[in-house]
Amino acid sequence: MSIDNRIEEIKRQGYYVDFGDVFNQSFANFKKIALIAGLVFILLVLILGIFVFGLGVVGMGMSTFANGMTDINLSDFSSVGLVIYFVAVVLISGLVAPINAGIVNMAYLAAHNKDFSVSTAFGYYQTKYFKELFVVAVLSTFLNLVVNFALETIGYAFIGQIFNYLVAFFLILSTPLIIFGEVKAIESIKLSILIISKQFFILLGLVIVSVIFCFLGIIGLCIGIFFTMPFLHATIYSIYDNIIGTDGGDELDEIGRTIE
Repeated sequence: MSIDNRIEEIKRQGYYVDFGDVFNQSFANFKKIALIAGLVFILLVLILGIFVFGLGVVGMGMSTFANGMTDINLSDFSSVGLVIYFVAVVLISGLVAPINAGIVNMAYLAAHNKDFSVSTAFGYYQTKYFKELFVVAVLSTFLNLVVNFALETIGYAFIGQIFNYLVAFFLILSTPLIIFGEVKAIESIKLSILIISKQFFILLGLVIVSVIFCFLGIIGLCIGIFFTMPFLHATIYSIYDNIIGTDGGDELDEIGRTIE
């Protein structure tokens, strides 16, 4: 069944997803990708850390930057500082999005017993999907920043955090819709919201359990969280696979899912 037909079917009659099946599939794929994906996260954090540290020290000085990192308050920013902060956060989010897509693709490859490596996580920088992934990340991050700033200025910063989590939750399927279903950025946002809303509580439960599992990595001297974080990506793939499906054989292989 094509993705268009499947979406129309979902719109008409919804869908069924089994919590246990998705969790078991997620865990099975997670075990296959945990080590490599964990190394990718460590590499990413090191790169971003060096970039942010260098930019902060050059722009603010060592002591000011160190103090600012422990107490970031958007309402304290100057107009120029706020614009720079917004642009930096939005761009970083957009540039990191293809890596998240690459790790979701790892879960697909693991599920189909295909080879993958660290380079798989960076494969979407070289494809037509980069623009769509970038646009979704930029739009969602910008929306979060604007809402957070507005709520923080009136003393309701905690509501901003809740809003961030809800946006992230409703858009969890935008990435697989783009890389597996070849859906454009704006359409992927609309479809992700539609699909999530059909089984809100079951999918929310799956994501909450996945996030809790991810944070169990803190027990492993904190660094363990890098190797448990891929469980969320494995869950995102499994949710998509159980709802939309990715068993399209050669036809689906042609749309670039097997990036290595």
